[in-house]
Amino acid sequence: MIVPTDPEASAKGALSLRGLTKQYGALRAVDDISLDIGEGEFFTIVGPSGSGKSTLVRLLAGLETPNAGSLLLGGTDITQVPANRRPTAMVFQSLALFDHRSVGENIEFSLKMKGVDPATRRVRALDLLGLVRLPEDYYERSVTQCSGGERQRIAMARALASDPEILFFDEPLSALDYRLRKTLEIELRELHQRTGKTFVYITHSLEEAMIMSDRIAIMRAGRFVQLGTPRDIYQRPINRFVAGFMGEVNILAVQDTEQGPRYAGLDCDAGSAAGAYAVLRPEALLPGDAGDTAFDAQVDQRMLLGSRTQYQLHVGELRLTSEVGASGATDLEPGRSHRFSFDRTALTWVSE
Repeated sequence: MIVPTDPEASAKGALSLRGLTKQYGALRAVDDISLDIGEGEFFTIVGPSGSGKSTLVRLLAGLETPNAGSLLLGGTDITQVPANRRPTAMVFQSLALFDHRSVGENIEFSLKMKGVDPATRRVRALDLLGLVRLPEDYYERSVTQCSGGERQRIAMARALASDPEILFFDEPLSALDYRLRKTLEIELRELHQRTGKTFVYITHSLEEAMIMSDRIAIMRAGRFVQLGTPRDIYQRPINRFVAGFMGEVNILAVQDTEQGPRYAGLDCDAGSAAGAYAVLRPEALLPGDAGDTAFDAQVDQRMLLGSRTQYQLHVGELRLTSEVGASGATDLEPGRSHRFSFDRTALTWVSE
């Protein structure tokens, strides 16, 4: 029997973690995590391989049992409730579709297990096909005849079939090519808005998380390093580890020299204490000497990225990235030295 622990809790899709811990021998894969996820929130957990993020989502979905702590859904303790008795669903990285069944049979599977009659199941499956933007005639199609993107949509429809309060996603887009992944990121966000469900999403890509999420947690060694909105994470990374998840960013170390604090490798005045790190986004490092900190760098690569041009540079052993918009200079020759600069106001300072 599931016993409510908080009779006043009315948000059915609100999830609360209290000291959640999972240990395998000496390894604490999830280490004493406490967190509240709001009803209807798109919450994403980002981390490298081995950080514990997939173990955490398996705990949340009921596929693993914690060694300590509790899990509450809408104020009800579900820590020991098995996955098949929870009002939740999960989309796996492998999708786990039944290749010997039709699209419709895959979507209806959970309803069939609950004894829902065939006519009702079919109506629900057809509604969900429309929700994930697949034609009704896909109902009879074999899933083996569907593309990667279509299979992703089928997996999402199957997860929604039983009308769960929370959907969990374990890196469902990681195996897709870049263009399809970008399309599905937008569709996932729109699906979240249309359904109003609570989404808990796992990924190793901060870029992916920032496109879709209301809030993001950066995970490392079983714990959350930083928790905040996409804007918080992007503009104010708490340390060098988090900054490294922001994709193509420049991280400048500060060292003591006879001339005072200098950026390591640039020999430019840093104006900050040694031991700190300055995060400089590529779009803030521009050709020319208009900024208050300027230096010469050799251009190694020039890459046209549609609306912008990216330059890979080096100064001695220091590697840097610059990005210029369509209206900026795009004719800097690789293999030659050019002037680059940035304003100190564009820097974000972080610890180790």
